[in-house]
Amino acid sequence: MAFISTPENPAMFEANRAAAGHIPNFVRTFAARPAVYEAWKQLNGAIKESMDLRRYELATLAAATALKSSYCSLAHGQVLADKFYTSEEVAALVDEPANDPVDRAVMAFARKVALGADAVTQSDVDELKALGLSDTDVLDIALAAAARAFFSKTLDATGTQPDSAFNGLPDALRTALTVGRPIYSG
Repeated sequence: MAFISTPENPAMFEANRAAAGHIPNFVRTFAARPAVYEAWKQLNGAIKESMDLRRYELATLAAATALKSSYCSLAHGQVLADKFYTSEEVAALVDEPANDPVDRAVMAFARKVALGADAVTQSDVDELKALGLSDTDVLDIALAAAARAFFSKTLDATGTQPDSAFNGLPDALRTALTVGRPIYSG
């Protein structure tokens, strides 16, 4: 499940039980640093509440797949498939640009932020603004991608595998979104 051993923290586990009824593996990883996990939830919640959910999920998926984070790709790809797209459409987003020019630009920008924010240029921002996004929209995308980098890298650095519950996703979606570590089989 992870490279590190973490303490049992029943109160934290119960407070963060997934809607599906299981305790996510990432919650177990953060059991050694519950204050960091609470701060993460607050930060991520603040970023997410300022954005349209679909745009947040697209930016997050783009950053997660660029970082080869299976856990985050599976989680956010599942949200997109549940709320906005078919499983096939989400699977295609991993390797193919989105059809909508705004979505395509949002995802490209999020990938660039995740992989090399120092390479972002004024023209990258201008492209988003030419498509109708505001400066605040650009900031939101940058925040979503940068926050995803923190969370994804923490999970991968500790060897935290995606929850076995992701095995219930349709085969093509699960395969497309497993871009790094394999799903936990225990």
